[in-house]
Amino acid sequence: QVQLVESGGGLVQAGGSLRLSCAASRSIAGINTMGWYRQVPGKQRELVAAITNTGRTTYADAVKGRFTISRDNAKNTVYLQMDSLRSEDTSVYLCNADVVFPIGTRSYWGQGTQVTVSS
Repeated sequence: QVQLVESGGGLVQAGGSLRLSCAASRSIAGINTMGWYRQVPGKQRELVAAITNTGRTTYADAVKGRFTISRDNAKNTVYLQMDSLRSEDTSVYLCNADVVFPIGTRSYWGQGTQVTVSS
């Protein structure tokens, strides 16, 4: 199993910035894809950003140009830099790791960190 611990959430004013961190219990060099999802009560969990072990990134349309995902293999950590935050970005943000095996993919999730953006 892979343990994931998120940090960096909090309360920020609209237009401000936050950086989320996801620390893994093992080397992330062997993890094919890591990403950030967000979950608002009553809504489906949605992908915010993802990054592969080769550095390829994917972003949701709602955050393109405002959020940046990156990884530091030496620190076993993935980051989500969030700029120009809006009230609609308010959510619980969860870290995800997908490990690809020849017989399939196994997914791991963190507990989540709350991000609240005030108007």
